[in-house]
Amino acid sequence: MTTFDVATPDGAILKARREGSGAPLLLISGLGGTAAFWNGTVEALKDVAEVITFDQRGIGGSSRGTVPVTIAQLADDVAALLDTAEIATATVVGHSTGGAIAQSLAIRHKVHVGALGLSGTWLAPNRYMSALFAARLSMLAQDPAIYASTAALFAYPPEWLETHFEVHEAAVAKAPRDPAAQAVVRERIDALLAFDGRADVERIAVPTRVIGAEDDAVVPAFLQRALAAALPGAGLAMLPGGGHFFPQTRGAEFTQIVRDLLAETA
Repeated sequence: MTTFDVATPDGAILKARREGSGAPLLLISGLGGTAAFWNGTVEALKDVAEVITFDQRGIGGSSRGTVPVTIAQLADDVAALLDTAEIATATVVGHSTGGAIAQSLAIRHKVHVGALGLSGTWLAPNRYMSALFAARLSMLAQDPAIYASTAALFAYPPEWLETHFEVHEAAVAKAPRDPAAQAVVRERIDALLAFDGRADVERIAVPTRVIGAEDDAVVPAFLQRALAAALPGAGLAMLPGGGHFFPQTRGAEFTQIVRDLLAETA
């Protein structure tokens, strides 16, 4: 594994890493924004791809910078990362908020995107997610530990979480108690709720796979189906379960879908 820094025009420094060999595969994480979300995925795919992951601005080891955080800006950050890594074109897989970023990247910097994996993500604002994240913002303001606890409870299937409860405990321990950390969470939630890809979705012309889980309680399955229906020629792969964080809870099935996408676009 090698690490590298990405400097953005507004002064943010993004911490990135690359591991494995083969065609480049860029993984974009969701609201949490960390490279660590993909640790298991990297381990499973580094034999067939050079896998690139990173902490998004203001998250983990990456500094915040000065520009407003929007999905478009986060897509521009990804383009800067690929330029720094001297990668002309990559297969890009984004989960949840990362899927919104990947859609924006495919529009704003289409030369960088050879294929798309859109995992647990959505196309346009909807009442379900608006209500859910309004409640989560209220929890964040009142009690960060409750915010972190309920985030984990929504993200994982109950039976899986019961046998991996250390994941819940770790989430609570890392709750965003600092005001600056809370501000980063709030601006990222505002950005994801403002994302609307309907005007540009037909311009996404690369091979695309939409991936979802039937029991996702954060970005429900009906949103995966709507996204796939709006994308010209997109494939749809629905897992029977796994919750919102199915790349972790159904890792073997998820990575097989990504392997198939890499093979089809080699």
